[in-house]
Amino acid sequence: MMNITPTVKQLLIINFIFFIGSQIVPVSYDFFALYYPESNHFRIWQLITHMFMHAPFPNVMHILFNMFALYSFGSALEHFWGGKKFLFFYISCGLGAALLHTGVNYYFFQESINTLTTHGFNKQDILHLLNEGKIDTRWQELLSVSDFENFTSSYFGTVVGASGAIYGLLVAFAYMFPNAELALMFIPVPIKAKYFVPGILAIDLFLGFKGQSIFGAGSTGIAHFAHIGGAVTGFLMMWIWKKNQFSDNRWN
Repeated sequence: MMNITPTVKQLLIINFIFFIGSQIVPVSYDFFALYYPESNHFRIWQLITHMFMHAPFPNVMHILFNMFALYSFGSALEHFWGGKKFLFFYISCGLGAALLHTGVNYYFFQESINTLTTHGFNKQDILHLLNEGKIDTRWQELLSVSDFENFTSSYFGTVVGASGAIYGLLVAFAYMFPNAELALMFIPVPIKAKYFVPGILAIDLFLGFKGQSIFGAGSTGIAHFAHIGGAVTGFLMMWIWKKNQFSDNRWN
């Protein structure tokens, strides 16, 4: 088993400090979890801080799964990249996760807003009511059940956890070490990373749409598009880095 690397160790410590602190001061979720941009609770720093927050106690599996994955895959990557490059990659994947999740929420929210405004509602009045934590029951008459659920969850829902960044690490590990053999506790047979990681992504998304998850398990609602955002960001960064590395070393 690889020794823990310095940056990964610091990230683990920060995550556990945030977790313990958020249990002592529960209101910290209002400041550090990621809210919808038009919410009164939204702050720009939440794009970063949300990835150090995790589901509250007694749901300890959320942080434990994420931190175990950070240690297992992050240490290997930092060993080859160094601390600065690894930290840049980790934070970038977390940001990519937050941006895709927010973008999808924005789409769902605006679709419902457009429907409501075409039926005579004023957007500012809608936002004012939502910011008071209230809804107008007439909205349910104009929106489908799924649209109303997406509308309210986009606005009132929050995102916490390092899962988006972790998915980026998983993709990077499979990209760099495709033939490395990995195993889960419930799968005793080692599987090569190039099959293992896509399989984990597929399983997590499938379970996620059923309200469950593997990494980031136990949340009341799983941010599926945050997972996708982290994975896609990780893949794009690896592809760009590999392409640039080839360009820098080719013969002219």
